[in-house]
Amino acid sequence: MPYGTGGMMATAASASAENLFDRSTEGFPKSAIDQSTAAKYRLEHHYSLQLEQAIERNERRIDLENKLETEPGSEERKNRQLAALGSKESQFLRLRRTRLGLDDFVTVKVIGKGAFGEVRLVQKQDSGKIYAMKTLRKADMHKKDQLAHVRAERDVLAESESPWVVQLYYSFQDPQYLYLIMEFLPGGDLMTMLITYDTFSEDVTRFYIAECVLAIEDIHKMGFIHRDIKPDNILIDRSGHIKLSDFGLSYGFHKNHDSQIYQRLISGQVNGGNNNNYNGVTSLESGVDAISLTFSSKDKLATWKKNRRALAYSTVGTPDYIAPEIFMQQGYGQECDWWSLGAIMFECLVGYPPFCAENPHETYHKIMSWQEHLYFPEDVHISLEAEDLIRGLICVPETRLGRNSVMEIMSHPYFRGVDWAAIRQTDSPMVPELSSITDTRYFPTEDLEKVPDQPEHYDYTVTDDSKQKDLAFVGYTFKRFESLTKRTGSAL
Repeated sequence: MPYGTGGMMATAASASAENLFDRSTEGFPKSAIDQSTAAKYRLEHHYSLQLEQAIERNERRIDLENKLETEPGSEERKNRQLAALGSKESQFLRLRRTRLGLDDFVTVKVIGKGAFGEVRLVQKQDSGKIYAMKTLRKADMHKKDQLAHVRAERDVLAESESPWVVQLYYSFQDPQYLYLIMEFLPGGDLMTMLITYDTFSEDVTRFYIAECVLAIEDIHKMGFIHRDIKPDNILIDRSGHIKLSDFGLSYGFHKNHDSQIYQRLISGQVNGGNNNNYNGVTSLESGVDAISLTFSSKDKLATWKKNRRALAYSTVGTPDYIAPEIFMQQGYGQECDWWSLGAIMFECLVGYPPFCAENPHETYHKIMSWQEHLYFPEDVHISLEAEDLIRGLICVPETRLGRNSVMEIMSHPYFRGVDWAAIRQTDSPMVPELSSITDTRYFPTEDLEKVPDQPEHYDYTVTDDSKQKDLAFVGYTFKRFESLTKRTGSAL
């Protein structure tokens, strides 16, 4: 066969192959395109997760090998430890393949209620361990545009190894709810403590504010802004030390924490860009009617306390601790969390937040014109060092303590004598008195008796639309390796 003829035939075959594998979606119905796009998204996530888990297993093995090299002991002992790690890894792989569900946990008591779900004290059926289970309604996450927020919360808890952050052990979902299985901190929260004691002494305040400084620093080191630091979200563990919780408004400069990507995802446009804006906080004007604010006058303190508790259950929450730059939505950084800490410190010493008012608009205007409204009452004794620190935190971002380094706060004279390296090992000024691992006396459960033990499930039909919306929750499932090695039976 002449060379020229063969070349022509090869060219024709190549052109035919190109036509055969034409990737055009023209003529396909939208439902088919949506399904293929969703399948591609799920497959990419599946294999990305497999690679990530393989890297984590390898890092755990390397860490143990490096540790054994520096420890005394026989080769046989070291080999046994390596074999034990291999056995735990095998157990963990089986655990990952196991589908957790609501039936794996038994409710002991409802201990909290929020705008989008409840918090229950639960016991895992197979191990008997005690946890706190937070449930979130998917429908509300879509309706209130909370998809980015709920993903940010899950990511912070999953990534954190900090002793200052409540530990997440498992997360899973069903067609109607998201579930977070976390450690149970039986001491309640700082809000309950403030309602009980009205104010703290300077020594007690110094202890809790110092621990909050270290907790916020750890969040910032992870690359997150909490954006919702308030007494409600500062939990107390069984030894009286604090841990941060509720990262629903946190921001991590990650594309999964951008609310716009979920709108594109649901509409079938999966590959969204990374828009590092600072939006995501519900504006005061749009949510103002849902907020019930507090009174600052002392003759109305009882009413203030009652409203403060109800405020924790509201959709928007309290703006009393929010920095003015967040309301302005013109860009801000991690320093906004230090403003919130200053407002909490003020409340610990005075008995109420610095800008609380009888209506939300007044609180908003007080915060925006904080220079005119930051007032220290004359009948409350506050040291010069304490007042100076509060003024150094409640100020413009450009001069706020902590904007350059946490050392600006830690080196303040107010903290003179604080052993920062060992504060979590020191005795807390208030240690919870507990009668059992399921003692909930530090939680206001008297108003929660009518809340059902199990999340209410309604009739639900799976449709193409619901499948598309569920793409927003792909990758939400999580299981912590350390859950296999926890020695206590209570997960406290």
